[in-house]
Amino acid sequence: MSLADHIFIEMCRDILEHGVSTEGEKVRPHWEDGTSAYTIKKFGVVNRYDLSKEFPAITLRKTAIKSCTDEMLWIWQKKSNNIHDLHSHIWDEWADETGSIGKAYGYQMGVKHSYKEGMMDQVDRVIYDLKHNPFSRRILTNLYVHQDLSEMNLYPCAYSMTFNVTQKPGQEKLVLNGILNQRSQDVLTANNWNVCQYAVLMHMLAQVCGMEVGELVHVIADAHIYDRHIPLVRELIERETYPAPKFWLNPKVKDFYEFTRDDVRLENYMAGPQITNIPVAV
Repeated sequence: MSLADHIFIEMCRDILEHGVSTEGEKVRPHWEDGTSAYTIKKFGVVNRYDLSKEFPAITLRKTAIKSCTDEMLWIWQKKSNNIHDLHSHIWDEWADETGSIGKAYGYQMGVKHSYKEGMMDQVDRVIYDLKHNPFSRRILTNLYVHQDLSEMNLYPCAYSMTFNVTQKPGQEKLVLNGILNQRSQDVLTANNWNVCQYAVLMHMLAQVCGMEVGELVHVIADAHIYDRHIPLVRELIERETYPAPKFWLNPKVKDFYEFTRDDVRLENYMAGPQITNIPVAV
């Protein structure tokens, strides 16, 4: 069993056994048939992944590493808010007739801000500080911009990434750590997807900044399982597990803006069958 499997299984069991139901409450999400999508949830879930030891892809079912990397690069590298720049259709529900999701996600990453070093967007600022001020306690991004919320087709779920650099005694290379803050998460459809894509991001940033990867800490304010997902989750967490896969990142890429989804690979990745036709609440 991989560490990611253990964390996922224990989190799901905790939600199912000790979570609080929203049934009967006024909730925004609904199912395709128009009925309210209730959840069972836990507040303040915190999971820690040591990326130096293994890549956190669960083996209960396969996580599509190229697809989740593609979405991460869509936000962090392309800084796009248009679904036509994606290879998948996961954002189609929230796009308008032009393909835009409004002033959300990639749009916020592309907004330039004035610093004493000049005009930079959030991603370029992170890379600049990791290279020039690695021990700064101010290296972070924020997508939850209140003045633009009314123009976002979906409020950001994973909204902030805080980076923190450490150095092991006697070691020359610095270690890159990160905290992913998430206000809300659909555990079945998105948990390991988000974990994997931000683990990939940390590997990429560490490589281009000459660092090693350390810990990824995932903080979820509202970790929930939808009512129609409960039997799917119960079946999933009882499955056979396998050893963690080995992560490969193209070592030739030294510029963050040159990475593509084809520069990542999971080797020796054994996993259970995919769950198909998962109902998605919108």
